[in-house]
Amino acid sequence: MATVDPNRVILVGEKPFIRLSESDGAPFSTNASFWRIVTCPKGPGHVLYLKSELTRGTWRIWTDNLAMARWLQATVQGMLEPETADPSIPVMDAAFEKEGDPAYGWSERIVSTREEIVLTWYEFGEPLLLHTRPHEIPGRRFGVCTVLIPALGARLAIDGVEAVGRPWPRDREGRAFSTCALAFNESWTEERAG
Repeated sequence: MATVDPNRVILVGEKPFIRLSESDGAPFSTNASFWRIVTCPKGPGHVLYLKSELTRGTWRIWTDNLAMARWLQATVQGMLEPETADPSIPVMDAAFEKEGDPAYGWSERIVSTREEIVLTWYEFGEPLLLHTRPHEIPGRRFGVCTVLIPALGARLAIDGVEAVGRPWPRDREGRAFSTCALAFNESWTEERAG
């Protein structure tokens, strides 16, 4: 049995996310996709893609590596959330800090010249290991191997104003999951050409 994935690794990093809504099943009032990239074709860095009532219902981007943020829009992030593939979404330069432990709580802090954003995850469930290959899921040209840690508690605030809504429990292939999670050891792949 082969243990090496035959596909090309295009990025390695983390991608925790927060998806809040005011009631179970309602459209997300906050959709936040945070990336900490260790390596990709455009270098390492951080980026937050955010749409919320706190951003007046429009997508905004904060990053410390513009080339990486735009590359993600054109590849994996744009595949996962097609609205974020739009290269006209405004981008702000920002600094990024993390703190915490996935045993009890995790925070990411983003500071630009105009605002401070804090994303927080807590009340963690049992981690899941997810592995898919490119095109294994219809419409997904990229594959991923990641450890997902569901969070039944999460919040997002801009300049101390907290987004409305909350996380909601979900089931993922018979395992307890959530609309919010930490995603560590995330590696994305694409098929090798030829």
